[in-house]
This record gives sequence, C-alpha cells and structure tokens, in this order.
Amino acid sequence: MNIIVALLILGVIVLIHELGHFLLAKANGVTVTEFSIGMGPRLASVEHKGTKYSLKVLPIGGSCMMLGEDESIDDEGAFNKKGVWARFSVIFAGAFFNFILAYVLSLIFIGNVGVDKPIVTGTVTDGASEGIFQEGDEITAINGSPIHFSREINYYFYFNPISEKPVEITYNRDGAKKKATIVPKWMDSYMLGCNYTGSSAAAKMETVLEGYPLAEAGLKVGDVIVNINGTEIDSGKALAAYLDANPLTGEKLSISYVRNGHVENPVTTIVVPKLVDSSYSIGWKYNSSFEKGSALEVVKYSFYEVKLNIVNTLKGVLYLVTGKARLNEIAGPVGIVNYVDDIVTETKSYGVGIMVLSLIEFSIMISANLGVMNLLPFPALDGGRLVFILIEAVFRKPVPKEKEAMVHMVGMALLMALMVFVLFNDVRNIFG
Repeated sequence: MNIIVALLILGVIVLIHELGHFLLAKANGVTVTEFSIGMGPRLASVEHKGTKYSLKVLPIGGSCMMLGEDESIDDEGAFNKKGVWARFSVIFAGAFFNFILAYVLSLIFIGNVGVDKPIVTGTVTDGASEGIFQEGDEITAINGSPIHFSREINYYFYFNPISEKPVEITYNRDGAKKKATIVPKWMDSYMLGCNYTGSSAAAKMETVLEGYPLAEAGLKVGDVIVNINGTEIDSGKALAAYLDANPLTGEKLSISYVRNGHVENPVTTIVVPKLVDSSYSIGWKYNSSFEKGSALEVVKYSFYEVKLNIVNTLKGVLYLVTGKARLNEIAGPVGIVNYVDDIVTETKSYGVGIMVLSLIEFSIMISANLGVMNLLPFPALDGGRLVFILIEAVFRKPVPKEKEAMVHMVGMALLMALMVFVLFNDVRNIFG
C-alpha cells in the first residue's frame, strides 16, 4: 500500500506538471496531439478536436505531446510556429503549475496544522545569547536572510554552519525591531530524546526517539513526566522551565513518570543525558510547536512555505555542484517510496489525519522540487528548452532545430545515466 501511495503522489505531481503544459498550449493555439494520464500501454483513449486523450496502465504521471515540439512543421497549430513568448509560457507552465500545487497543498497543511513561528523560548545558561534575548522575541532574519519559520533556523545553519564568526540576528520584541550581534560559544549539547507537550497540560511524551536515554529507560509515547530530581513537574511548561534552569549535562537524572493515567503508581528511573554534539552555539532555545493562525496568516505563510522549499532545493543543487554534498545523498523515485514508507510507519499510530497531513507536507517539498529541477538550464529539461527560446528572443533568430535536437539528445543521455546512478543509490541506501 505504501508503494501505491508513493506512486499516486508522484503521479499526481507529474500529471499537474503536464497539465500546465497542456492548458497553456491550448490557450496559445498549439495542437496537442495526445494528453495522457499515466504512462505505458493505453487502457483507453478518445479523440476530441484533434487531441487524443488517453488513460494508460501505470499511474505514474502523464504526458503532453505537441505538434512540432521537436521538429519544424509547416502547420498553423505547430509549436514551432508560435511566437517566442507563447512557446516560453507553454514550457514554463509545467514548473509553474508545480509551484501552484505546492501552494494549494501548503494552504491545506498550514490551515490544519498551523505555523511554527520562530519565537525564542529561552537562552542557555552561560551561553552566547544569555542576557540578550527574552522569551517571546520573534526572530525575523539571520545575517540578513529572512526567517519565517522555526525550522528555517535549522535550515539556515545547515547551509551556513555556526563557527566562531559573529552572527547578526534581527528580531521583534513587543512590536519593536531590534538587532543583536552574537559571538557563538563552543558548547556541549546533551539530549534526552523526546518531544513533549509544551503547554499548561501535563508533560506528555509526543515522541520518544529510539537510541536515546528516555527510550532506553523504557519511556514510551503517552507517558507523562511528573518529577525530575525531586522537583515536581505538573505541566509541559514546568518541564521546559526546569530544563531551562538546569541545562542537561552528563550528570544522572532521576525521572519519575506515569503511564496510562496511573498517577498513584509513578515509575522512577535513572537517566544519563546523551552527548549529541560539541560545537559552536548561539545558546538559545526556540519554539518547535505549530500554532494555528488567521485565514490571512494561512495565505501568507503558505507562500513562505513554497518559497522555503524552492530556496532549499536551489541551495541543495548548489551544494552538489560545489561538492559540499555527496552524490549518494540524491534520492530518486525508489528513495521517495522509501521516504513515504517511513512517514506512514512513523505517523500511523497518531491516526489517519496526522498521516495524511504528513504526506501532504512531503508532497509540498516534492512538487516544489520538481518545479525547480525542471527549470534548471540543462539540455532535455524544460529549463534547457527555455534557454534556446531566450537565445532566439535575444538574437531574433532561432537555433537550427537539428543543432538544438543534438544538444537535447546529449542531455537526455546524461540524464538517463544519472537516473541509473540514482536508482542504484536508492537501492543501496535501502539495503545499507
């Protein structure tokens, strides 16, 4: 079933891409010889106004075949007979429709889940930010790069690792814009391995990570922490306050928790926090939970969600080109199936609603990714075709079709070689 789900996700995303080409081709009077849902052998087809509409056996996308797309044809409806900007719009529409799909999915996701706003929740004792930030400060930029989501902070420092260099943070406090220059400190980072409810409700475990101290001590999702080292914990906020006042070190902790509501019978265990990192640190803590907002915020932050995925894709490509990322980190269709399987496995215990929303979040990334990758100026991709159209626009003369076809053929051969490598890489990653 997970394979089917992954194929349907990919199929819909590719179909929307081809639908963009189809609608703009029709709008510009280009003859579409065939528009297909699915790939492979035809199951059924019908012809209407010169276009064959086909349903094919494999639910993995679709295709839009246009007259005169790859050759010069003397026909009023041929793609090659249309003006520069008409052809540009037809080719660009595929990626643009992927961005539209990503935005629509973002509306659904953010409308139901909310936004993880980048709010400071505290600072680390003796950390670089102590005495500078206050609880409730909202981060708006890091070194001039806009920040709209809490996870965007993680992405920023993934692509720009923290070092001894000062970091300029822009933030809002009570409606006033402020700036601070932070000199990171070298710090050890310890974890217990959990996420918990951060409200005034009980400190219930929302996730317990395998291989981390709490999981090894026997705690499970749903357990409620009620005491740490003799301090009573009556809420998620109280747990957060305790950890803020007593930063984790390698020292043992005595943790008491209750399971299935049996408050009269708490279990006490000894836990040693796990050292997960030693590095330069800003020394702050920020929000990781999602909060629903107004309809206007949903519209606004959905745009930021798509933008974030587009920017991350471009940065990822740049990392590959510059050698900062390894080729074996690339994932293809098989890898996507594996990711979908992981998402379903990890979220099914929380109910169908959470699982579907997690798949929607993943689909946002894939749709934006497909749009960006197709616009790269590489032969055989939509971006490569756009380059030839722009050359024609600048020099007012088209590149000879046979030369363009040769370039695209070489590009297609290279893409096929890359696809074989990615397939091999996906399989290798799955089986270790």
